[in-house]
Amino acid sequence: MAKSGLGLDAGSSAAITVLKRAVELDSESRYQPALVCYQEGIDLLLQVLKGTKDDTKKDNLRKKITGYMDRAENIKKYLDQEKEDGKYHKQIKIDENATGFSYESLFQEYLSETVTEVWIEDPYIRYIHQVSEMYQCDEMSFKTYELLVTHPHVFQLYNFLRFCEMLIKRPCKVKTIHLLTSLDEVGI
Repeated sequence: MAKSGLGLDAGSSAAITVLKRAVELDSESRYQPALVCYQEGIDLLLQVLKGTKDDTKKDNLRKKITGYMDRAENIKKYLDQEKEDGKYHKQIKIDENATGFSYESLFQEYLSETVTEVWIEDPYIRYIHQVSEMYQCDEMSFKTYELLVTHPHVFQLYNFLRFCEMLIKRPCKVKTIHLLTSLDEVGI
């Protein structure tokens, strides 16, 4: 393995960098990305362990790996409990003009047969007459496209409709969808 200027090989340096990031995220209570960093760092340390000949270094690496594995397991248990309690929050960053993100790919891990109720909070979904107009369109027809172009706020309605359709198609047994929105400019 190539040595860095500090006497560390490239694998050790990479593991240290990733594990420092894991600890930083962990201390900020950003558990999901911390877990990913712990897992990646542990994998890197395991590779370093395989290439280590010195028994003392091997013992030290095993202790470090065990400590990081214990922390990663505790975080995983915590996240699993949060998911079970319905308190889990995951933020997904989608860059502007990005493609390839469907409702199915974004929400599939949460949609199981145990889901019977969904709460949606969106301050811009509020024009009921437009929802009924859009619902009559099976696919994105010219009429729907025209609504989206001339009234950009209608795009939220279109997304809401598609999200509800996805809920119905999935194996979940949704009985109720709650929508929390805001008043429009007129106060309706």
